[in-house]
Amino acid sequence: MQVITLNAADVIQTMSKLWWPVLRISGFVATAPLISGSMVPPRVKILITLGLLVLIAPLAPLPDSLSFFSAAGLLAALEELLIGVAIGMVVQLTFEALTLAGQTVSMTMGLGFATLIDPQHGANTTVVGQLFSIFAMLVYLAVNGHLVLIGALVDSFQSLPIGAVHIDRDFPLSLASWGGSVFEAGLLIALPAVVALVIVNLALGVVTRAAPQLNLFGVGFPLTMLAGYFILFVGSDGIMVGISSLIQSALSVAANIASLPPAGVH
Repeated sequence: MQVITLNAADVIQTMSKLWWPVLRISGFVATAPLISGSMVPPRVKILITLGLLVLIAPLAPLPDSLSFFSAAGLLAALEELLIGVAIGMVVQLTFEALTLAGQTVSMTMGLGFATLIDPQHGANTTVVGQLFSIFAMLVYLAVNGHLVLIGALVDSFQSLPIGAVHIDRDFPLSLASWGGSVFEAGLLIALPAVVALVIVNLALGVVTRAAPQLNLFGVGFPLTMLAGYFILFVGSDGIMVGISSLIQSALSVAANIASLPPAGVH
């Protein structure tokens, strides 16, 4: 009978090969589009994390001496989580901004009461917001955004080695600035439709003042909704171009995060 002996050093080394990569991968899975949604069961997320771990762990360089229970080890663990979260979050913010843009259009055209359960968030979302979210998802898959993000995650282990990254205070500020610019771009996509619908509402207000006997609720709401549908139909090409440009920009930012030098993230 063969006796298997376990050496403490070998156990710690094996744990290091799995522990440090899984932190970054877990942060990525928790924030990346599609796989981070509430529609994905936790078991599936765990399986995705383990699958990526099996593929990426052999390629990830490990620190020579970094204890799990030291202050440096705790800081390294937080940095690994933050890097994974950042790579997925920059693209996830795009989906959130487009959902907000769709909700703004819905409120303006009188469809704020028409909501659906968004499987990505597990909450009620207006129909136009859900439409914009579906458009973003289709564009994201069409440009192989999921593969680009996974490639950025793999590249990050080479450009940002485990235990060698020192994230400065400008890193969260740059992410917040990017989030602000994303929401600004999302509102700019919805701006033409919102302005056109405001003009329609102003015209209805003038007509109502000229003919007080006109039933605004009986005539205004149908006209506003029809005008909204017409504007979305006519401007669908421009909306798709804006969504595609925004997602491409987010993927480029994610790739830039993954290729930052290990001396610091700026």
